[in-house]
Amino acid sequence: MKKYDVVVIGSGCGMTIVDEALHLGLSVALVDRGPLGGTCANTGCIPSKMLIFAADRVTEIEEAGRLGIEAEIRNVEFGSIMERMRRSVHEGQQQMRSGIAEMKNLDHYDGTGRFVADYTMEINDQTIKADRVFIAAGSRPFIPPIKGLEDADYLTNEGLLQLKEKPNSMIIIGGGYVAVEFGHFLAAMGVEVTILEMASRLVLSEEPEIADVLKKELSHRMGVHTGVRAQEITRDASGATVTVDDVRTGMKKDFSAERILVAVGRRSNADLLNAAGTGVEVDQKGFIKVDEYFETTRKGIFAVGDINGQQMFTHVANEEASLAAYNGLHGSEKIEMDYSAAPHAVYSHPQIASVGLTEEAARRTHKVLVGRARYADVAQGEAMMDRTGFGKAIVEAGSRRILGFHIIGPYAPVLIQAVTDAMTSGGGMEQIQASMQIHPAITELVPAGFSNLEDAG
Repeated sequence: MKKYDVVVIGSGCGMTIVDEALHLGLSVALVDRGPLGGTCANTGCIPSKMLIFAADRVTEIEEAGRLGIEAEIRNVEFGSIMERMRRSVHEGQQQMRSGIAEMKNLDHYDGTGRFVADYTMEINDQTIKADRVFIAAGSRPFIPPIKGLEDADYLTNEGLLQLKEKPNSMIIIGGGYVAVEFGHFLAAMGVEVTILEMASRLVLSEEPEIADVLKKELSHRMGVHTGVRAQEITRDASGATVTVDDVRTGMKKDFSAERILVAVGRRSNADLLNAAGTGVEVDQKGFIKVDEYFETTRKGIFAVGDINGQQMFTHVANEEASLAAYNGLHGSEKIEMDYSAAPHAVYSHPQIASVGLTEEAARRTHKVLVGRARYADVAQGEAMMDRTGFGKAIVEAGSRRILGFHIIGPYAPVLIQAVTDAMTSGGGMEQIQASMQIHPAITELVPAGFSNLEDAG
């Protein structure tokens, strides 16, 4: 058995902890089964956004007619787009591997580690131990128990990234972030897409009116069916057929396509690590339980990122890792994570971005005012001829403290940053309104959302 000061499991956000531990002169073991870099760099945000950037250009051309521009797409090189993405991912992996090899006081264990005793892990017949352990082992696609699925040659987001030839048609089971983003990409590539979502609307964590606009806009380019539950999948030489039943009526219907993409959520990798082997408890969904400092039920063991199930976004995981490193490696003083101004984005078409509470959540504990502004209400939005996008502000009555802001439309992930900055600094809506806005610029949408607040409840 080899003893270290620190063991870090996972090389995504876990590298933040590795860097801090090495900076403090500690001996560190990094356990990672690969590919190095974690979900974001290999199968998540980075490769998917490389694909979606190309899809955005296609849809811009397809929609240019509303501006009086007649344009034609002669060809979309699906194979080239996919290969460019894979080449970039591979280069990132190689660079990271080279960088890790050069780090002093760091041993890299390439494999899946399993806890076999308190603070003790076994990897490839090697045993290591440390008094301080940081688990950042991420998550993997959740595979639902649908009859016939295992024999249907289905794809997850990971398998889709390896496609070399474009399928003619694709059924996507699920209606969350992964489903709508890949639905947008595939439709732009010329694939006939059908989305099947069991819930009553897409992207359940977003505002209902945002989900309504998204469904309407996506339906112009693909089939979108909500309130349907996949019951069985059968496969023949031409592809697969998904039999669904209507959640409300129970009526059955069949949908057929060449391939199936399963995108119904993520599950924690805690089970792969045998977290219970070191006294770490998990919740009913399998995510590792942590306190406000990211310490697990076992003293000296911390869990950050997807594996704790708090908010499954890379920027959140990186912040969690930074705080966990401070809490676990420095003195007795500890810092809590503040999720109140944690933003996120959905790179569908149209784009979505949100920060803070939804209106429903805010009303549970606050008296709120709600303001709305359409893209068409500001000059640049009118120039863009956007008729569906809008921003929604949620403010605490009295204090005028910003509780949340939600946007659907072009550049939503960029626009949300101004609100995030104001919330993070402790400022209210007055900070947004007092800031001079360039005119005409689409950034005027944000203060416009705060200009017509009313009690909507």
